[in-house]
Amino acid sequence: MKNALFILALVLFTSCSKDNDTIDFTAQNDNEIQAYIATNNLDAIKSNSGLYYVIDEQGTGDKPTQTDRVKVAYKGYLTNGFVFDESTSGFDTILQLVIAGWSEGITYFNEGGRGKLLIPAHLAYGNNPPTGIPVGAVLIFDIELIYVNYATENDKEIVAYIADNNLTAQKSDSGLYYVIDELGDGDQPTETDNVTVAYKGYLTNGTLFDETNEEGLSFNLQQVITGWTEGITYFKEGGSGTLLIPAHLAYGNNSVSGIIAPGSVLLFDINLISVN
Repeated sequence: MKNALFILALVLFTSCSKDNDTIDFTAQNDNEIQAYIATNNLDAIKSNSGLYYVIDEQGTGDKPTQTDRVKVAYKGYLTNGFVFDESTSGFDTILQLVIAGWSEGITYFNEGGRGKLLIPAHLAYGNNPPTGIPVGAVLIFDIELIYVNYATENDKEIVAYIADNNLTAQKSDSGLYYVIDELGDGDQPTETDNVTVAYKGYLTNGTLFDETNEEGLSFNLQQVITGWTEGITYFKEGGSGTLLIPAHLAYGNNSVSGIIAPGSVLLFDINLISVN
C-alpha cells in the first residue's frame, strides 16, 4: 500500500488549491474511457453520472449504500498504465468520505465482489488533483469489496473466539452467536418485554467495558442494541449464557466511550433475572 490518500474526498484537496481555470473534461474523458474499454476488450456499463464499471464477480454478501463503511482492496492507475496508488490488504472507509466515483461505484458490488471502476475527472479530482495525478485525468481502479460494515471480518473474529475458548455456540440468521449455559425455567421474553438482566460486557481481547452488580439492570428490549433485543429472547427467566454480537447488531460504525471502536464485536455474559 502506498498511502490511500488518492481516493479521499475532493474537498480535502480543493481547500488549499489556487484559482485554477475550470475546464470541462467530460467529453474528452468519455472518449478516453471508451477507447480504453475497446482496446482492452472490457464489458463495461455506463451509469447516468458518466461512471463506467466492470463487474468481474458480483459477490454474494451485502450491497453497500453510500453511508456504509466498507473495506476495499484496490489498485489505482491511469489509462496509460501508471499506478498512482494501491492497497492489497484493503482500505477501510465510509463511502461518503471518498471521491464520487468510489461513492457511487462501490455500491454496484456485493460483499466479495470485484471488478473495475473507470472514473472521469468530474467524479474524481477534476481541475484540482493531488500530486501525481494530471489535471482532468481519468482514473481506473481494480477493486475487491472485502466487507460491508464489518460483517465478514466480525464473523471470522467470533468464530475464532469460539474455537479458542471451546464454546458451544449457535448462530442465528442475523449473524448473532449465543451460548446457552442454562436455559432457565421461567417465562421466555419477547422482543417487546421488560426484563432485568445482570451482565458483563467485554471485547474479544478481554477488555471490560461495562457490567452490573448481581441485582442487574431493568429495561425494555426495544431500547437496547439489536443483539440484545434478539439475543435475550433465546433464554428463559433464570437462564444464563453469552451473547457474541457483531458490529451491525451493536454500534456499527460508531465509537463508544473511547473503549468500543467502530466495528467492534461485543461479548456479554448474561443472567436473565426476570421478565416483567
